[in-house]
Amino acid sequence: MAEFLRLQGLRKVYGKTVQTIALRDLDLTIHEGEYAAIIGRSGSGKSTLLNIIGTLDRPTSGAMLFEGRDLFTEDDDALACFRNRTLGFVFQFHYLLPEFNALENVLLPYRIFHGRQAPEVVARAKRLIERVGVGPRMLNRANDLSGGEQQRIAIARALINEPRLILADEPTGNLDHETSEAVKGLLREINKESKTTFLIVTHDRHIAAGCDRVIEIDDGLIKNDFKTSEFSEDENWRKLAPCDCREKIR
Repeated sequence: MAEFLRLQGLRKVYGKTVQTIALRDLDLTIHEGEYAAIIGRSGSGKSTLLNIIGTLDRPTSGAMLFEGRDLFTEDDDALACFRNRTLGFVFQFHYLLPEFNALENVLLPYRIFHGRQAPEVVARAKRLIERVGVGPRMLNRANDLSGGEQQRIAIARALINEPRLILADEPTGNLDHETSEAVKGLLREINKESKTTFLIVTHDRHIAAGCDRVIEIDDGLIKNDFKTSEFSEDENWRKLAPCDCREKIR
């Protein structure tokens, strides 16, 4: 796999009088097409890391190189353009706009950047909605969809601009087990079919175990970083059980 995202010495400090260090000179390389989980205890720094990778926040120091481009040397407008064209976001809460129908919600990221959408973009949005299994309800308002359907529409929305990297923060955290399994399978299918890179923050060890790579954050540092294919199923479960409060396994 080709390297396309490199984090170098990322440090994030909150506060001035009383400082909280969320990331401690963290280094990380992500390769194109990877399907990776970021795990760790609550407060370990994993969501801060995801926000910085998503250019929703800037580090206190350090660099983030995307195909050699040092993103945090650029202004907020350039980062907004990068974010819209290159990244897709899936959150625990879908954040659909209730006054819009499913199709309109999926088209929003495109319309924000490009304005009025061309017919082929609308057609792509419809194909995505069909792809995530909500085709018959694409004209229903967001509030008329079930929780699982809303999250599926959020996934379609994340894909509308054909992003290179999808950042997912607890994408199944608000869903029942059956719906979680369906969404987990959908994300994996998209990764395999489109070769889109996925970084998934999760407390769900079932999701982490299904990823190709697991990155564990602890106290703002990478504590473990391993490929699940390098270990037996039993060893992987021991490494991941439980993600949020386990002791280090040596």
